[in-house]
Amino acid sequence: MQKTYSIRLKQREAVETKISHLSLSDLLPPDRRLVLNLGTRTLSLLTDGPALMMEQQFSGNEMRMLVPLLESYPYYCPYEVLLAYISSSVVTEASIAHCRQRLQEALSRGLWQQELRSIRRAVSSLRSKLDHFDLGISNVRERGCSLISLASHRPSTG
Repeated sequence: MQKTYSIRLKQREAVETKISHLSLSDLLPPDRRLVLNLGTRTLSLLTDGPALMMEQQFSGNEMRMLVPLLESYPYYCPYEVLLAYISSSVVTEASIAHCRQRLQEALSRGLWQQELRSIRRAVSSLRSKLDHFDLGISNVRERGCSLISLASHRPSTG
């Protein structure tokens, strides 16, 4: 992710919220950027001006999948990282290594699909929400997932 700002929202108590501004080259047109608000679990699409074009709110599991996908872009996000994000509240190198070991054991025992079930479920619902942003998620066989642009895959209207 490119820029992260910490701001204080004045409510009953001061709450620190992370807001990230992302201009994902090759995924979005140059005049558009995504704004990720971890506090409200929302993703907004802004155009120059700025003007709000689209906004979606995500569940906790969807957000746990979205953050590592955005952080990994333009590369794929390995399954062990996605599994660490969905199965742990704090992701560390140790938790990622533990998930890598879990996946290797699952693969050797023929339980790969069962081990990835929670990831597939969260990614499935995330896909439908990202579709509104013309973004998709591509599977990299037995490796992970990556963000893709759907705009180039849709027939042009007009």
